[in-house]
Amino acid sequence: MAAYDFDEILDRNGSDCEKWDGCRKYWGRDDLLPMWVADMDFRTPPFVFDSIREKMRSGVLGYTLTPPSWREAVCSWQKRRHLWDVEPSQVAFIPGIVRGFAYLYQALSQKGDKVLVMPPVYHPFFLIAKGNEREVVYSPLYLEKGETHPGIEPFGEQYHIDFDRLEKDVKGCRILMLCNPHNPGGRCWRRDELQKVAHIAAEAGAIVVSDEIHADLTLPPYEHIPFATVSQEAEMNSVTFGAPTKAFNMPGLVSSYAIVPNPDIRKKFFSYLEDSEYDNGCMFSYDACTACYTKGEEWLSQMLSYVKGNIDFLEDYLAKNIPFIGMVRPQASYLVWLDCRSLGLSQERLVSLFEDGAHLALNNGEMFGEGGTGFMRMNVGCPRSVLETALGRLKAAVEAL
Repeated sequence: MAAYDFDEILDRNGSDCEKWDGCRKYWGRDDLLPMWVADMDFRTPPFVFDSIREKMRSGVLGYTLTPPSWREAVCSWQKRRHLWDVEPSQVAFIPGIVRGFAYLYQALSQKGDKVLVMPPVYHPFFLIAKGNEREVVYSPLYLEKGETHPGIEPFGEQYHIDFDRLEKDVKGCRILMLCNPHNPGGRCWRRDELQKVAHIAAEAGAIVVSDEIHADLTLPPYEHIPFATVSQEAEMNSVTFGAPTKAFNMPGLVSSYAIVPNPDIRKKFFSYLEDSEYDNGCMFSYDACTACYTKGEEWLSQMLSYVKGNIDFLEDYLAKNIPFIGMVRPQASYLVWLDCRSLGLSQERLVSLFEDGAHLALNNGEMFGEGGTGFMRMNVGCPRSVLETALGRLKAAVEAL
């Protein structure tokens, strides 16, 4: 069994990567330690590169068919990891999940139709809807202490769905956008919660779009539950988006997919993708995905263990050294929602604290919509020494207030 090195420091500067080189583009400076874009500063697994090298052996970068082995790998992975029986015919390639949102809006709704989102949430949920001339309806989540999963010790506050409000807000909506697991809160929704969402959406005639790209980043002892598996209502009234790219750290190699069990919805959406030639991947996309889903479980296990260690380190460091900053402990993902409200700063001053005081580049909580004020999103998918450096900077900046 290989032991992977997640302490290795990789120099990504000058590689045109958005996370590092983008600091100059977006902040106009290069003195910031980037902990924002949702990719990890770990080396992409070797089996991904092996799959690319094998594909290149022909010597021709030619047009590529969709190999049956790709759909089989997706279906097998969903069955093994998430107990979801998916048929190959229910799977279609999409060139990125965010693009998939736009394609779905075009295929399954009309201009002016309402799209419901639950903020604070991954900002493309509402930005892509607005860009495609759909009306966005906001049904905010709320933070509350207490047990979120029976038998698992709760960790402070977590996000919850206001089902009474959701039932009112979703009326007249064509689409309900679900982030499962949730980003930026890192919440893994329970089966009964997903069943309630499914029933409310079905009663309102709204199709549920479940973004499950963070599914394989679920941290033990939590478990990811695919939305479509919780009930017949959920299965027959949903589109699920997934990808190996987030968990296996290869987002630059676009390799996403949609799963649609309902034949009527599937025909509308997949026909739109096919007619517009959006369902064709680059020649490396299929093989890289297949490699992850057939060879990647040990790497994934070790990576998740390391990330969990980073989250433990962060939680302990904040409690001991920066008690005015808390965190919503993620149940999935390496993205941590920092609760800075106790500092009593305006959002402008809070952002300045991180950027000008600590020289860190994080995501401004307000970009995730209502409920984001007073929060910052930190990416801890990095070597622990980098995280320790970042926290040392933050501690000094807070002490200088």
